[in-house]
Amino acid sequence: MDFSIASILLLDGVTNGAIYALLGLATVLVFTVTRVIFIPQGEFVAYGALTLAMLQTGKTPGTVWLLLILAGVAALMELVERWRHHGKPLRALRAALKTLVFPVIVSVLAIWAAPQMFPLWSQALLSVAIVTAFGPLVYRVAYQSLEAATPLVLLIVSVGVHFAMTGLGLLFFGAEGFRNPPFWDERFALGPVMLSGQTVIIFGVSLALIVLLWLYFERSLRGKALRATAVNRTGARLMGISSHTSGQLTFLMAALIGALSGLLIGPTTTVFYDSGFLIGLKGFVAAVIGGLASYPGALVGALFVGIVEAFGAFWASAFKEVIVFTLILPILLVRSLRSGHSDEEH
Repeated sequence: MDFSIASILLLDGVTNGAIYALLGLATVLVFTVTRVIFIPQGEFVAYGALTLAMLQTGKTPGTVWLLLILAGVAALMELVERWRHHGKPLRALRAALKTLVFPVIVSVLAIWAAPQMFPLWSQALLSVAIVTAFGPLVYRVAYQSLEAATPLVLLIVSVGVHFAMTGLGLLFFGAEGFRNPPFWDERFALGPVMLSGQTVIIFGVSLALIVLLWLYFERSLRGKALRATAVNRTGARLMGISSHTSGQLTFLMAALIGALSGLLIGPTTTVFYDSGFLIGLKGFVAAVIGGLASYPGALVGALFVGIVEAFGAFWASAFKEVIVFTLILPILLVRSLRSGHSDEEH
């Protein structure tokens, strides 16, 4: 290995680390607000990339039909629950229709726009809207009724949601892999390294999204409400902050981050229906390095994971995944020794 090879590997590691950073931040966000270890975060990545790939072929993405089915189930659950608890049919019907509005609008727009073959950027925006709409619906169907459950129960539900979304991905997209066209097909010489336009976009979008998240949590009222829910769920509820709304907003942001990550990673690798699992797990490793509570820690951990993966692929490509996931063992050991207690004591 010489300096030029090390520079290429370092750039590749930092590029992948930027994607893992977004997924790690989403994992920390979901866990701190809802106590859900959201394993299916990677499925949003795969759905985002595959939805854009289907739009590129002029076909209506399978995610549109899945979105309509999920919206119908969520609306029916909302109708039954509101009717049962409040006994007011009109209010229950209004809540159900509110659940349907955004998914139906996005789905109808996608069905109309798919055969039109619009430019890449408009197809990308439509893909983000489709996948983002999944977030609140997944929370409503799978997690909202279990928000008082233990983290272990929520983890088991996450495993079930992961397998369901993976199976549905195979049903709607098939086993064939897709690679999306780059958003900026330029090359820049940076010493011994050739920097692609797609890499620049990955860095720019990742940095912009991280800054926007920081501003959202620091400056906006809803962001402060999510922070309050993360610090003390009971206290936030007593202050009038709805845990249901916080959970749905959190999952909406997680789906948005996953969809954007899928669009960023789509031009750099072939994405299959189950590719999101490994990508999401690497983001989870980054979140664990940050203690599932620290956003800066998750960011640093993601860059570390990306660099280790790049150099591990150079030295032992057959074991690069093993090397990355083995990192989590000493981290968990150190954290367990520092904690001095377990959840079973409470």
